[in-house]
Amino acid sequence: MASLSPAQKAADKSQVYVLRLYVTGTTKRSTRAIENTRQICDAHLKGRHELHVVDLYEHPEAASVEQVVAAPTLVKVLPAPLRRVIGDLSDRPRVLANLGLSAAFSANAV
Repeated sequence: MASLSPAQKAADKSQVYVLRLYVTGTTKRSTRAIENTRQICDAHLKGRHELHVVDLYEHPEAASVEQVVAAPTLVKVLPAPLRRVIGDLSDRPRVLANLGLSAAFSANAV
């Protein structure tokens, strides 16, 4: 595996992440997913993320547009590639790996 140059590491830490979290109302799983996502963003993406929470009860058309088959689902829109994580997002190492944050930000792990 090639190591990143200092310029690439700096670019990785300055990228803005655009995330969409699809939930179903105020269920326990949805509430946990929102809390877990906010904690991850605060710990690993502070000041460089946009988090949009979409309630599928209020916007059911969003499920078909974004091909969401289960809720809660976290979608990383940017930076590419698009990634999806399904569940309440309590398995932090798995979520970080799927978002592409585990290697670049392992020093910030909570």
